[in-house]
Amino acid sequence: MKPTARAIFSVALSMSAAFGKVAAPPSPDKPWAPAQLEKYERELAQESSRDTLGAGKVQINPRKVYDLPELIDIAERNNPQTRIAWERARQAAAAVGVSESLYYPYLVASAGTGYDRAFIPFPTLQVDQRQIVQQIEQALPQVTANPQAALQKLETQNPKLPNVSIAGGGTLTTDAVASRAALSMKWLMIDFGERGALVNAAKERLMMANVGFNAAHQKVVFEVTQRFYELGNARQKVLVGKSAFHSSQTVEQAVRMRMQNGLALKPDLLQAQQQSAQFEFDLAAAMGAESDARVALVESLGILPTTQLQVADFADKPLPIEPEQSVDDLIDLALSQRPDLVAKLANLHAKRAELRAARAEYFPKVAVDAHVSETRLDVSVNDSAYFGGTKPTYGATVAVELPIFDGFARMEKVRAAEADLRAAESELSEARDAVVREVWKAHTDFKTALRKQEAAAKLLTAAESAYDAVLDSYQNGLGTYDAVVNAERNVISARSVGHDTRSAIFTSAAALALKIGELAKPQPPPASARRR
Repeated sequence: MKPTARAIFSVALSMSAAFGKVAAPPSPDKPWAPAQLEKYERELAQESSRDTLGAGKVQINPRKVYDLPELIDIAERNNPQTRIAWERARQAAAAVGVSESLYYPYLVASAGTGYDRAFIPFPTLQVDQRQIVQQIEQALPQVTANPQAALQKLETQNPKLPNVSIAGGGTLTTDAVASRAALSMKWLMIDFGERGALVNAAKERLMMANVGFNAAHQKVVFEVTQRFYELGNARQKVLVGKSAFHSSQTVEQAVRMRMQNGLALKPDLLQAQQQSAQFEFDLAAAMGAESDARVALVESLGILPTTQLQVADFADKPLPIEPEQSVDDLIDLALSQRPDLVAKLANLHAKRAELRAARAEYFPKVAVDAHVSETRLDVSVNDSAYFGGTKPTYGATVAVELPIFDGFARMEKVRAAEADLRAAESELSEARDAVVREVWKAHTDFKTALRKQEAAAKLLTAAESAYDAVLDSYQNGLGTYDAVVNAERNVISARSVGHDTRSAIFTSAAALALKIGELAKPQPPPASARRR
Protein backbone atom coordinates (compact mmCIF):
# COMPACT_ATOMS: atom_id res chain seq x y z
CA MET A 1 0.00 0.00 0.00
CA LYS A 2 1.34 3.42 -0.94
CA PRO A 3 2.05 5.93 1.87
CA THR A 4 -0.73 8.28 0.74
CA ALA A 5 -3.33 5.51 0.56
CA ARG A 6 -2.17 4.19 3.94
CA ALA A 7 -2.64 7.63 5.51
CA ILE A 8 -6.15 8.02 4.06
CA PHE A 9 -7.08 4.56 5.33
CA SER A 10 -5.85 5.43 8.84
CA VAL A 11 -7.87 8.65 8.92
CA ALA A 12 -10.98 6.75 7.81
CA LEU A 13 -10.50 4.19 10.58
CA SER A 14 -10.07 6.88 13.22
CA MET A 15 -13.21 8.70 12.02
CA SER A 16 -15.25 5.50 12.06
CA ALA A 17 -14.04 4.77 15.59
CA ALA A 18 -14.99 8.27 16.71
CA PHE A 19 -18.49 8.03 15.24
CA GLY A 20 -18.89 4.52 16.59
CA LYS A 21 -18.87 5.87 20.16
CA VAL A 22 -22.32 7.42 19.58
CA ALA A 23 -24.45 4.39 20.39
CA ALA A 24 -27.24 3.05 22.57
CA PRO A 25 -26.61 1.31 25.92
CA PRO A 26 -24.70 -1.93 25.32
CA SER A 27 -26.99 -4.05 27.50
CA PRO A 28 -30.35 -3.72 29.30
CA ASP A 29 -29.21 -5.05 32.68
CA LYS A 30 -27.44 -1.95 34.04
CA PRO A 31 -27.20 1.82 33.48
CA TRP A 32 -24.31 3.32 31.59
CA ALA A 33 -22.61 6.64 30.96
CA PRO A 34 -23.10 7.81 27.36
CA ALA A 35 -20.48 9.88 25.63
CA GLN A 36 -20.26 13.53 26.72
CA LEU A 37 -22.57 12.98 29.71
CA GLU A 38 -20.22 14.95 31.92
CA LYS A 39 -20.41 17.88 29.50
CA TYR A 40 -24.18 18.04 29.88
CA GLU A 41 -23.96 17.75 33.65
CA ARG A 42 -21.47 20.62 33.82
CA GLU A 43 -23.74 22.75 31.65
CA LEU A 44 -26.71 22.02 33.94
CA ALA A 45 -24.63 23.02 36.94
CA GLN A 46 -23.68 26.29 35.27
CA GLU A 47 -27.32 27.03 34.38
CA SER A 48 -28.38 26.32 37.96
CA SER A 49 -25.74 28.71 39.25
CA ARG A 50 -27.21 31.42 37.03
CA ASP A 51 -30.50 31.12 38.93
CA THR A 52 -32.60 30.15 35.93
CA LEU A 53 -35.60 29.31 38.12
CA GLY A 54 -36.51 32.95 38.29
CA ALA A 55 -35.82 33.80 41.93
CA GLY A 56 -33.91 36.88 40.85
CA LYS A 57 -36.59 38.28 38.56
CA VAL A 58 -38.84 39.41 41.45
CA GLN A 59 -37.35 40.72 44.64
CA ILE A 60 -38.98 39.14 47.71
CA ASN A 61 -38.86 41.13 50.93
CA PRO A 62 -38.41 38.59 53.76
CA ARG A 63 -39.86 41.05 56.29
CA LYS A 64 -43.01 41.81 54.31
CA VAL A 65 -46.25 39.87 54.80
CA TYR A 66 -47.75 39.22 51.37
CA ASP A 67 -51.50 39.02 50.85
CA LEU A 68 -53.22 37.10 48.03
CA PRO A 69 -53.35 39.98 45.44
CA GLU A 70 -49.64 40.61 45.92
CA LEU A 71 -48.85 36.92 45.54
CA ILE A 72 -50.90 36.79 42.34
CA ASP A 73 -48.99 39.77 40.98
CA ILE A 74 -45.68 38.04 41.72
CA ALA A 75 -46.83 34.86 40.01
CA GLU A 76 -48.08 36.64 36.88
CA ARG A 77 -44.77 38.41 36.49
CA ASN A 78 -42.56 35.47 37.38
CA ASN A 79 -44.29 32.14 36.72
CA PRO A 80 -42.69 30.30 33.76
CA GLN A 81 -46.11 29.33 32.39
CA THR A 82 -47.05 32.95 31.67
CA ARG A 83 -43.70 33.58 29.97
CA ILE A 84 -44.08 30.43 27.86
CA ALA A 85 -47.59 31.46 26.78
CA TRP A 86 -46.31 34.96 25.99
CA GLU A 87 -43.53 33.63 23.77
CA ARG A 88 -46.00 31.37 21.96
CA ALA A 89 -48.24 34.34 21.28
CA ARG A 90 -45.27 36.27 19.89
CA GLN A 91 -44.39 33.28 17.72
CA ALA A 92 -47.94 33.18 16.36
CA ALA A 93 -47.78 36.92 15.61
CA ALA A 94 -44.55 36.35 13.67
CA ALA A 95 -46.28 33.54 11.74
CA VAL A 96 -48.93 36.04 10.63
CA GLY A 97 -46.19 38.27 9.27
CA VAL A 98 -44.67 35.32 7.42
CA SER A 99 -48.00 34.51 5.75
CA GLU A 100 -48.58 38.15 4.80
CA SER A 101 -45.14 38.28 3.15
CA LEU A 102 -46.57 36.15 0.31
CA TYR A 103 -48.33 39.27 -1.00
CA TYR A 104 -45.04 41.08 -1.63
CA PRO A 105 -42.60 40.55 -4.49
CA TYR A 106 -39.62 38.33 -3.86
CA LEU A 107 -36.39 40.14 -4.71
CA VAL A 108 -33.00 38.45 -4.95
CA ALA A 109 -29.66 40.13 -5.57
CA SER A 110 -26.86 37.91 -6.80
CA ALA A 111 -23.33 38.37 -8.01
CA GLY A 112 -20.63 36.05 -9.19
CA THR A 113 -17.44 35.77 -11.12
CA GLY A 114 -15.69 32.76 -12.59
CA TYR A 115 -13.34 31.23 -15.12
CA ASP A 116 -14.22 28.59 -17.69
CA ARG A 117 -12.01 26.67 -20.12
CA ALA A 118 -13.69 24.71 -22.93
CA PHE A 119 -12.98 23.31 -26.38
CA ILE A 120 -15.00 22.83 -29.54
CA PRO A 121 -14.15 19.95 -31.93
CA PHE A 122 -13.88 20.83 -35.69
CA PRO A 123 -13.98 17.86 -38.13
CA THR A 124 -12.03 17.63 -41.43
CA LEU A 125 -14.41 16.75 -44.33
CA GLN A 126 -13.47 14.66 -47.42
CA VAL A 127 -15.52 14.76 -50.68
CA ASP A 128 -15.73 11.89 -53.26
CA GLN A 129 -14.24 13.62 -56.41
CA ARG A 130 -14.99 10.76 -58.84
CA GLN A 131 -18.70 11.13 -58.39
CA ILE A 132 -18.49 14.85 -59.20
CA VAL A 133 -16.47 14.15 -62.39
CA GLN A 134 -18.98 11.55 -63.61
CA GLN A 135 -21.87 13.96 -63.17
CA ILE A 136 -20.06 16.67 -65.06
CA GLU A 137 -19.18 14.33 -67.98
CA GLN A 138 -22.78 13.16 -68.30
CA ALA A 139 -24.12 16.69 -68.34
CA LEU A 140 -21.46 18.19 -70.67
CA PRO A 141 -23.23 17.47 -74.03
CA GLN A 142 -26.45 18.99 -72.82
CA VAL A 143 -24.68 22.02 -71.42
CA THR A 144 -23.20 22.73 -74.86
CA ALA A 145 -26.58 22.54 -76.63
CA ASN A 146 -28.80 24.25 -74.04
CA PRO A 147 -27.00 25.39 -70.90
CA GLN A 148 -30.14 26.55 -69.06
CA ALA A 149 -32.09 23.31 -69.56
CA ALA A 150 -29.08 21.23 -68.63
CA LEU A 151 -28.64 23.07 -65.38
CA GLN A 152 -32.30 22.57 -64.39
CA LYS A 153 -32.08 18.86 -65.24
CA LEU A 154 -28.90 18.49 -63.21
CA GLU A 155 -30.52 20.08 -60.18
CA THR A 156 -33.61 17.87 -60.55
CA GLN A 157 -31.72 14.61 -60.91
CA ASN A 158 -29.09 15.33 -58.22
CA PRO A 159 -30.71 17.31 -55.37
CA LYS A 160 -28.28 15.92 -52.80
CA LEU A 161 -24.72 16.92 -52.17
CA PRO A 162 -21.93 14.55 -53.16
CA ASN A 163 -20.84 11.97 -50.62
CA VAL A 164 -18.96 13.60 -47.73
CA SER A 165 -16.93 11.75 -45.06
CA ILE A 166 -15.02 12.81 -41.95
CA ALA A 167 -11.34 12.30 -42.40
CA GLY A 168 -10.11 13.56 -39.02
CA GLY A 169 -10.33 16.93 -37.23
CA GLY A 170 -9.01 19.28 -34.57
CA THR A 171 -10.20 21.36 -31.60
CA LEU A 172 -10.72 25.01 -30.82
CA THR A 173 -9.88 25.90 -27.20
CA THR A 174 -11.63 28.84 -25.51
CA ASP A 175 -10.89 30.55 -22.20
CA ALA A 176 -13.64 32.75 -20.71
CA VAL A 177 -13.71 35.04 -17.67
CA ALA A 178 -17.22 36.17 -16.71
CA SER A 179 -18.57 38.49 -14.01
CA ARG A 180 -22.27 39.10 -13.42
CA ALA A 181 -24.39 41.11 -10.98
CA ALA A 182 -28.14 40.56 -11.18
CA LEU A 183 -31.38 41.59 -9.49
CA SER A 184 -34.26 39.14 -9.91
CA MET A 185 -37.90 39.51 -8.92
CA LYS A 186 -40.77 37.05 -8.66
CA TRP A 187 -44.23 38.34 -7.80
CA LEU A 188 -47.28 36.14 -7.46
CA MET A 189 -50.18 38.24 -8.74
CA ILE A 190 -53.20 35.94 -8.81
CA ASP A 191 -53.75 32.76 -6.78
CA PHE A 192 -57.56 32.73 -6.39
CA GLY A 193 -57.57 33.26 -2.62
CA GLU A 194 -54.90 30.85 -1.43
CA ARG A 195 -52.72 33.51 0.20
CA GLY A 196 -55.72 35.16 1.82
CA ALA A 197 -56.83 31.86 3.30
CA LEU A 198 -53.34 31.20 4.68
CA VAL A 199 -53.22 34.67 6.25
CA ASN A 200 -56.65 34.16 7.84
CA ALA A 201 -55.57 30.80 9.22
CA ALA A 202 -52.43 32.37 10.72
CA LYS A 203 -54.51 35.16 12.32
CA GLU A 204 -56.86 32.59 13.84
CA ARG A 205 -53.89 30.73 15.28
CA LEU A 206 -52.69 34.05 16.70
CA MET A 207 -56.07 34.45 18.38
CA MET A 208 -55.68 30.95 19.81
CA ALA A 209 -52.26 31.87 21.20
CA ASN A 210 -53.53 35.16 22.63
CA VAL A 211 -56.45 33.61 24.48
CA GLY A 212 -54.12 30.80 25.48
CA PHE A 213 -51.97 33.48 27.09
CA ASN A 214 -55.02 34.73 29.01
CA ALA A 215 -55.91 31.15 29.97
CA ALA A 216 -52.39 30.65 31.29
CA HIS A 217 -52.84 33.71 33.52
CA GLN A 218 -56.18 32.41 34.76
CA LYS A 219 -54.64 29.04 35.52
CA VAL A 220 -51.77 30.66 37.42
CA VAL A 221 -54.13 32.93 39.36
CA PHE A 222 -56.35 30.00 40.34
CA GLU A 223 -53.37 27.85 41.31
CA VAL A 224 -51.95 30.59 43.53
CA THR A 225 -55.38 31.23 45.05
CA GLN A 226 -55.99 27.57 45.73
CA ARG A 227 -52.58 27.05 47.33
CA PHE A 228 -52.91 30.25 49.33
CA TYR A 229 -56.06 28.93 50.98
CA GLU A 230 -54.56 25.47 51.35
CA LEU A 231 -51.67 27.04 53.25
CA GLY A 232 -54.10 28.98 55.43
CA ASN A 233 -56.08 25.84 56.12
CA ALA A 234 -52.88 23.97 56.98
CA ARG A 235 -52.00 26.73 59.44
CA GLN A 236 -55.37 26.39 61.11
CA LYS A 237 -54.86 22.63 61.32
CA VAL A 238 -51.62 23.28 63.19
CA LEU A 239 -53.51 25.48 65.63
CA VAL A 240 -56.12 22.76 66.02
CA GLY A 241 -53.35 20.23 66.63
CA LYS A 242 -51.79 22.43 69.29
CA SER A 243 -55.15 22.92 70.94
CA ALA A 244 -55.83 19.20 70.85
CA PHE A 245 -52.42 18.45 72.37
CA HIS A 246 -53.00 20.97 75.18
CA SER A 247 -56.47 19.53 75.76
CA SER A 248 -55.05 16.01 75.99
CA GLN A 249 -52.57 17.23 78.59
CA THR A 250 -55.43 18.81 80.52
CA VAL A 251 -57.34 15.53 80.44
CA GLU A 252 -54.22 13.63 81.46
CA GLN A 253 -53.77 15.98 84.42
CA ALA A 254 -57.42 15.46 85.38
CA VAL A 255 -56.90 11.69 85.33
CA ARG A 256 -53.88 12.08 87.60
CA MET A 257 -55.91 14.13 90.05
CA ARG A 258 -58.66 11.51 90.09
CA MET A 259 -56.11 8.75 90.69
CA GLN A 260 -54.78 10.67 93.64
CA ASN A 261 -58.32 10.79 94.99
CA GLY A 262 -58.89 7.13 94.26
CA LEU A 263 -61.50 7.81 91.56
CA ALA A 264 -59.49 6.56 88.56
CA LEU A 265 -57.48 3.48 87.73
CA LYS A 266 -54.06 2.97 86.15
CA PRO A 267 -55.51 2.00 82.71
CA ASP A 268 -57.27 5.36 82.54
CA LEU A 269 -53.95 7.17 83.00
CA LEU A 270 -52.25 4.99 80.41
CA GLN A 271 -55.01 5.71 77.91
CA ALA A 272 -54.70 9.43 78.63
CA GLN A 273 -50.95 9.29 78.03
CA GLN A 274 -51.52 7.37 74.81
CA GLN A 275 -54.03 10.01 73.72
CA SER A 276 -51.51 12.79 74.44
CA ALA A 277 -48.85 10.99 72.41
CA GLN A 278 -51.30 10.54 69.52
CA PHE A 279 -52.20 14.22 69.48
CA GLU A 280 -48.51 15.16 69.61
CA PHE A 281 -47.94 12.95 66.58
CA ASP A 282 -50.90 14.54 64.80
CA LEU A 283 -49.46 17.97 65.56
CA ALA A 284 -46.13 17.03 63.99
CA ALA A 285 -47.96 15.71 60.90
CA ALA A 286 -49.96 18.95 60.66
CA MET A 287 -46.77 21.00 60.86
CA GLY A 288 -45.29 18.88 58.05
CA ALA A 289 -48.42 19.45 55.94
CA GLU A 290 -48.09 23.19 56.55
CA SER A 291 -44.49 23.09 55.32
CA ASP A 292 -45.54 21.20 52.19
CA ALA A 293 -48.35 23.70 51.53
CA ARG A 294 -45.90 26.59 51.87
CA VAL A 295 -43.51 25.00 49.38
CA ALA A 296 -46.39 24.40 46.95
CA LEU A 297 -47.41 28.07 47.18
CA VAL A 298 -43.85 29.26 46.64
CA GLU A 299 -43.53 26.91 43.67
CA SER A 300 -46.69 28.32 42.08
CA LEU A 301 -45.09 31.77 42.23
CA GLY A 302 -42.17 30.59 40.10
CA ILE A 303 -39.51 31.26 42.72
CA LEU A 304 -37.08 28.99 44.52
CA PRO A 305 -38.51 26.86 47.36
CA THR A 306 -35.72 28.16 49.61
CA THR A 307 -37.05 31.72 49.35
CA GLN A 308 -38.12 33.18 52.66
CA LEU A 309 -41.71 34.32 52.21
CA GLN A 310 -44.24 35.49 54.79
CA VAL A 311 -47.87 34.94 53.81
CA ALA A 312 -50.91 36.63 55.30
CA ASP A 313 -53.67 34.60 56.93
CA PHE A 314 -57.29 34.62 55.76
CA ALA A 315 -58.90 33.79 59.10
CA ASP A 316 -60.53 37.22 59.40
CA LYS A 317 -61.26 37.61 55.69
CA PRO A 318 -64.99 37.99 54.92
CA LEU A 319 -66.58 35.10 53.12
CA PRO A 320 -67.57 35.54 49.46
CA ILE A 321 -71.28 35.79 48.74
CA GLU A 322 -73.34 33.79 46.31
CA PRO A 323 -73.56 35.39 42.82
CA GLU A 324 -76.78 37.17 41.95
CA GLN A 325 -77.04 35.52 38.52
CA SER A 326 -78.80 32.24 38.09
CA VAL A 327 -76.88 29.18 37.03
CA ASP A 328 -78.33 29.52 33.51
CA ASP A 329 -77.02 33.07 33.27
CA LEU A 330 -73.61 31.93 34.48
CA ILE A 331 -73.57 29.18 31.87
CA ASP A 332 -74.44 31.67 29.12
CA LEU A 333 -71.68 33.97 30.36
CA ALA A 334 -69.15 31.13 30.34
CA LEU A 335 -70.19 30.04 26.84
CA SER A 336 -69.52 33.57 25.58
CA GLN A 337 -66.13 34.30 27.15
CA ARG A 338 -64.26 31.20 28.29
CA PRO A 339 -60.74 31.39 26.80
CA ASP A 340 -60.71 27.71 25.88
CA LEU A 341 -63.98 28.12 23.95
CA VAL A 342 -62.60 31.18 22.17
CA ALA A 343 -59.55 29.10 21.24
CA LYS A 344 -61.76 26.27 19.95
CA LEU A 345 -63.77 28.74 17.86
CA ALA A 346 -60.58 30.30 16.46
CA ASN A 347 -59.33 26.82 15.64
CA LEU A 348 -62.59 26.17 13.75
CA HIS A 349 -62.08 29.37 11.74
CA ALA A 350 -58.48 28.37 11.02
CA LYS A 351 -59.57 24.97 9.71
CA ARG A 352 -62.11 26.63 7.42
CA ALA A 353 -59.39 28.91 6.05
CA GLU A 354 -57.06 25.94 5.54
CA LEU A 355 -59.81 24.17 3.59
CA ARG A 356 -60.19 27.23 1.34
CA ALA A 357 -56.43 27.27 0.79
CA ALA A 358 -56.44 23.58 -0.16
CA ARG A 359 -59.26 24.10 -2.65
CA ALA A 360 -57.48 27.12 -4.15
CA GLU A 361 -54.66 24.84 -5.34
CA TYR A 362 -56.99 23.61 -8.10
CA PHE A 363 -56.90 27.06 -9.74
CA PRO A 364 -54.06 28.54 -11.81
CA LYS A 365 -51.45 30.90 -10.46
CA VAL A 366 -50.25 33.94 -12.36
CA ALA A 367 -46.81 35.31 -11.53
CA VAL A 368 -44.42 37.87 -12.97
CA ASP A 369 -40.71 37.04 -13.27
CA ALA A 370 -38.25 39.82 -14.09
CA HIS A 371 -34.52 40.24 -13.97
CA VAL A 372 -31.91 42.86 -14.75
CA SER A 373 -28.16 42.28 -14.71
CA GLU A 374 -24.82 43.62 -15.75
CA THR A 375 -22.53 41.05 -17.37
CA ARG A 376 -18.89 41.22 -18.40
CA LEU A 377 -17.49 38.45 -20.60
CA ASP A 378 -13.88 38.19 -21.83
CA VAL A 379 -12.94 35.30 -24.16
CA SER A 380 -9.65 33.99 -25.49
CA VAL A 381 -9.50 31.51 -28.43
CA ASN A 382 -6.46 29.29 -28.77
CA ASP A 383 -4.41 31.48 -26.39
CA SER A 384 -5.19 34.66 -28.29
CA ALA A 385 -5.64 38.01 -26.62
CA TYR A 386 -8.84 38.33 -24.58
CA PHE A 387 -11.71 40.16 -26.21
CA GLY A 388 -15.26 40.92 -25.03
CA GLY A 389 -17.08 43.63 -23.12
CA THR A 390 -19.73 44.62 -20.62
CA LYS A 391 -23.43 44.65 -21.52
CA PRO A 392 -26.67 44.99 -19.54
CA THR A 393 -29.22 42.19 -19.80
CA TYR A 394 -32.84 42.23 -18.72
CA GLY A 395 -36.10 40.45 -19.26
CA ALA A 396 -39.62 39.88 -17.92
CA THR A 397 -42.04 36.97 -18.11
CA VAL A 398 -45.69 36.50 -17.21
CA ALA A 399 -46.14 32.85 -16.24
CA VAL A 400 -49.37 30.93 -15.72
CA GLU A 401 -49.05 27.67 -13.81
CA LEU A 402 -51.83 25.09 -13.60
CA PRO A 403 -51.00 21.58 -12.36
CA ILE A 404 -52.80 18.98 -14.43
CA PHE A 405 -51.99 15.83 -12.51
CA ASP A 406 -50.16 15.55 -9.20
CA GLY A 407 -50.87 11.99 -8.14
CA PHE A 408 -54.12 13.06 -6.41
CA ALA A 409 -52.13 15.10 -3.87
CA ARG A 410 -54.50 18.10 -4.04
CA MET A 411 -57.53 15.89 -3.65
CA GLU A 412 -56.05 14.23 -0.57
CA LYS A 413 -55.17 17.63 0.91
CA VAL A 414 -58.78 18.75 0.51
CA ARG A 415 -60.03 15.56 2.10
CA ALA A 416 -57.64 15.98 5.04
CA ALA A 417 -58.69 19.61 5.47
CA GLU A 418 -62.35 18.61 5.45
CA ALA A 419 -61.66 15.97 8.12
CA ASP A 420 -59.80 18.54 10.25
CA LEU A 421 -62.75 20.91 9.92
CA ARG A 422 -65.26 18.30 11.04
CA ALA A 423 -63.00 17.38 13.97
CA ALA A 424 -62.76 21.05 14.99
CA GLU A 425 -66.56 21.35 14.88
CA SER A 426 -66.89 18.30 17.12
CA GLU A 427 -64.24 19.60 19.51
CA LEU A 428 -66.09 22.91 19.89
CA SER A 429 -69.37 21.13 20.51
CA GLU A 430 -67.78 18.83 23.08
CA ALA A 431 -66.06 21.77 24.81
CA ARG A 432 -69.37 23.65 25.09
CA ASP A 433 -71.02 20.63 26.71
CA ALA A 434 -68.09 20.31 29.11
CA VAL A 435 -68.37 24.00 30.05
CA VAL A 436 -72.04 23.56 30.92
CA ARG A 437 -71.21 20.67 33.23
CA GLU A 438 -68.24 22.46 34.81
CA VAL A 439 -70.17 25.65 35.55
CA TRP A 440 -73.08 23.70 36.98
CA LYS A 441 -70.79 21.68 39.25
CA ALA A 442 -68.76 24.72 40.36
CA HIS A 443 -71.95 26.62 41.17
CA THR A 444 -73.32 23.65 43.13
CA ASP A 445 -70.05 23.19 45.02
CA PHE A 446 -69.99 26.85 46.01
CA LYS A 447 -73.58 26.82 47.26
CA THR A 448 -72.94 23.58 49.12
CA ALA A 449 -69.86 25.03 50.81
CA LEU A 450 -71.86 28.06 51.95
CA ARG A 451 -74.57 25.86 53.43
CA LYS A 452 -71.99 23.63 55.14
CA GLN A 453 -70.46 26.70 56.78
CA GLU A 454 -73.60 27.33 58.83
CA ALA A 455 -73.80 23.69 59.89
CA ALA A 456 -70.09 23.62 60.72
CA ALA A 457 -70.44 26.67 62.96
CA LYS A 458 -73.32 25.07 64.85
CA LEU A 459 -71.40 21.80 65.10
CA LEU A 460 -68.37 23.53 66.59
CA THR A 461 -70.45 25.44 69.13
CA ALA A 462 -72.23 22.28 70.24
CA ALA A 463 -69.01 20.23 70.39
CA GLU A 464 -67.16 22.85 72.49
CA SER A 465 -70.08 23.18 74.89
CA ALA A 466 -70.33 19.43 75.29
CA TYR A 467 -66.60 19.09 75.85
CA ASP A 468 -66.53 21.82 78.50
CA ALA A 469 -69.45 20.22 80.30
CA VAL A 470 -68.07 16.67 80.18
CA LEU A 471 -64.58 17.78 81.24
CA ASP A 472 -66.00 19.80 84.14
CA SER A 473 -68.06 16.81 85.27
CA TYR A 474 -65.06 14.52 85.02
CA GLN A 475 -62.88 16.89 87.00
CA ASN A 476 -65.56 16.92 89.71
CA GLY A 477 -65.67 13.14 89.81
CA LEU A 478 -69.02 12.68 88.05
CA GLY A 479 -68.21 11.79 84.43
CA THR A 480 -66.28 8.93 82.81
CA TYR A 481 -62.99 9.02 80.98
CA ASP A 482 -64.51 7.57 77.81
CA ALA A 483 -67.01 10.42 77.70
CA VAL A 484 -64.20 12.96 78.02
CA VAL A 485 -62.18 11.33 75.21
CA ASN A 486 -65.18 11.19 72.87
CA ALA A 487 -66.05 14.83 73.57
CA GLU A 488 -62.44 15.82 73.00
CA ARG A 489 -62.32 14.05 69.65
CA ASN A 490 -65.62 15.58 68.63
CA VAL A 491 -64.45 19.14 69.29
CA ILE A 492 -61.19 18.56 67.40
CA SER A 493 -63.10 17.12 64.46
CA ALA A 494 -65.56 20.02 64.53
CA ARG A 495 -62.73 22.56 64.46
CA SER A 496 -61.08 20.79 61.51
CA VAL A 497 -64.38 20.64 59.64
CA GLY A 498 -64.91 24.34 60.23
CA HIS A 499 -61.51 25.27 58.81
CA ASP A 500 -61.92 22.88 55.87
CA THR A 501 -65.32 24.36 55.08
CA ARG A 502 -64.06 27.94 55.23
CA SER A 503 -61.15 27.11 52.94
CA ALA A 504 -63.50 25.26 50.58
CA ILE A 505 -65.73 28.34 50.30
CA PHE A 506 -62.89 30.55 49.10
CA THR A 507 -61.51 27.86 46.79
CA SER A 508 -64.91 27.02 45.28
CA ALA A 509 -65.61 30.72 44.72
CA ALA A 510 -62.33 31.02 42.79
CA ALA A 511 -63.16 27.82 40.89
CA LEU A 512 -66.55 29.21 39.88
CA ALA A 513 -64.92 32.43 38.65
CA LEU A 514 -62.44 30.31 36.68
CA LYS A 515 -65.15 28.16 35.11
CA ILE A 516 -67.18 31.13 33.90
CA GLY A 517 -64.09 32.96 32.64
CA GLU A 518 -64.21 35.84 35.12
CA LEU A 519 -61.01 35.01 36.99
CA ALA A 520 -58.25 37.46 35.94
CA LYS A 521 -60.39 38.54 33.02
CA PRO A 522 -58.61 41.13 30.82
CA GLN A 523 -60.14 44.57 30.84
CA PRO A 524 -61.18 46.11 27.50
CA PRO A 525 -59.10 49.07 26.31
CA PRO A 526 -60.45 52.58 26.98
CA ALA A 527 -62.79 54.10 24.42
CA SER A 528 -60.16 56.64 23.37
CA ALA A 529 -57.68 53.87 22.68
CA ARG A 530 -60.24 51.95 20.62
CA ARG A 531 -60.98 55.05 18.53
CA ARG A 532 -57.30 55.50 17.76
